[in-house]
Amino acid sequence: MKLSVITINYNNAEGLAKTMDSVFRQRFSDFEYIVIDGGSTDGSKDLIVNNQDKIAYWCSEKDSGIYNAMNKGIREASGEYLLFLNSGDFLHDFAVLEDIHPFLSGEDIVYGDLLFVHGDGKEDLFVYPDVLSFEYFLERSLGHPAAFIKRALFEGCLYTETLKIVSDWEFFVKKIVLESCSYRHVERVISIFNMQGISSVSLSLCEEEKKYILQGIFPPMILDSLQLAACLKKQPLFELFREMSKTHRFQKRVKPVLTFLLKLNNAFSMRK
Repeated sequence: MKLSVITINYNNAEGLAKTMDSVFRQRFSDFEYIVIDGGSTDGSKDLIVNNQDKIAYWCSEKDSGIYNAMNKGIREASGEYLLFLNSGDFLHDFAVLEDIHPFLSGEDIVYGDLLFVHGDGKEDLFVYPDVLSFEYFLERSLGHPAAFIKRALFEGCLYTETLKIVSDWEFFVKKIVLESCSYRHVERVISIFNMQGISSVSLSLCEEEKKYILQGIFPPMILDSLQLAACLKKQPLFELFREMSKTHRFQKRVKPVLTFLLKLNNAFSMRK
């Protein structure tokens, strides 16, 4: 089996119906569908039962949070690649899996683009970059509804269940930045991501968790250096400076300036 699509849900029957409909209507059918429900009491379970003939595995039981539920799905999956499409999010159109299937051919992570839909109906298409750097992950992540991840990457490395919001971001940082896993961007909208329910409180907690993760991965001095380098790269004249610095003329002119600054620094150090 090449692909497993995993949906987690808790008391979101309306969103679950949309998600399931987008999966069941796919023209491509050679995949398994897994639904993990957290013991919903709003009719979600009835919806799952009524469609269980199209679901490879499902359960409806209490869990400890979103990442505990996602880990349950991972353990039950048999596909080479996994796509997490949680309730309320849905595939962009009926040809998504058919179009993406030929690209699931070797890279550890294959990702497309994501359409964000806000509570007021406004839509924002986010086209992910072809190159994913540490600087990129300082500000953003990959949207899991647009990312097809090799199941083998989760062996011994499931999502951290103590985190509330950014465990998938932590996973991508570890796999792409630290372990140099292979990846590929496909210029194709994969899913529609529902932004309803995203609050300033959630965004604040997101930043707190990211800071906690980075401090656990990198020693303070290295983390400071990486963040400073990322900041410098965003300055307006950085690209021009970098290109100029490659020329012999620039290097010849800047050398005496640097020598003068070093002498000046030494002079002040001696006075202290």
